[in-house]
Amino acid sequence: MTPPVEVLLETGALLGEGVVWDHTRAALWFVDIKRHQLWHCDPASGEHWHAEAPGQIGWALPAEGGLLLCGLADGLYTFDPASRSFELLTRLPEEPSHNRLNDACTDPWGRVWFGSMDDGESAASGRFYLFDRGEVRAMGPAGITITNGPAVSPAGDRIYFTNTLAQTITVAELGPSGLGDVRPFVDVGALFPHAYPDGPVVDSEGCLWSGLYNGGGIARFDPDGRLLDFWAMPVRDITKMAFGGEDMTTAFVTTATKNLAPEERDDWPVAGHLLSFEAPVAGFAQALVKLA
Repeated sequence: MTPPVEVLLETGALLGEGVVWDHTRAALWFVDIKRHQLWHCDPASGEHWHAEAPGQIGWALPAEGGLLLCGLADGLYTFDPASRSFELLTRLPEEPSHNRLNDACTDPWGRVWFGSMDDGESAASGRFYLFDRGEVRAMGPAGITITNGPAVSPAGDRIYFTNTLAQTITVAELGPSGLGDVRPFVDVGALFPHAYPDGPVVDSEGCLWSGLYNGGGIARFDPDGRLLDFWAMPVRDITKMAFGGEDMTTAFVTTATKNLAPEERDDWPVAGHLLSFEAPVAGFAQALVKLA
């Protein structure tokens, strides 16, 4: 399936990532990891700006009190949109110096699930973490080269973890008091041999959408891991999707140019830009991060 896709914002990102809908501001946040940029975009007015982060920034999530919680290479920071300033909140002392943070989501209790990865994309040094009101602890799969997600279901009863280089997505039961056993969900490589799952999000029906890096589109899976749809995009490398807009049916998509050879840029002229299309199903608003 190929929906009409629009270029919402021409950013030409090296590694666009982490797009999220901020329902308190009716706006988007996303990052360009390699250029150390945090972007803000109001789709209704077209207003946009970006702030320079003090390092590689993998994600930014709206938090209570008007701040954002951000994952950088050396730890967690808060960001104040009023002053456009970053402040270190906590480091992750057990993380290797060659690692950085990559992707994240909130759950219904305002906790943040996020992953680390080897910046060189070769060492299996990444793992997943939980930020819970100021406390950070390792939770979920470990020994992963490129983590992506996690993504949480609308009711908060399921969480999905992506192992990008292994081309697999796993799932576990989730609740306010703990995480269940992690089990296989879908072998993306068996369905799309040359594609790598990236940037998952769950819709209001409990189905998982996954960007396909090197796959030219987005795949939608039902709660049992069956492929429902493939949405072709005018970009080869899809990194993340988020639902937003007034009725939560607009899909916003970040993309990348990092791995495109110069001669391939003409084949993908909108690569690196922020895209949008109308989805056939709504998403749901993520809870604000509880910082304390």
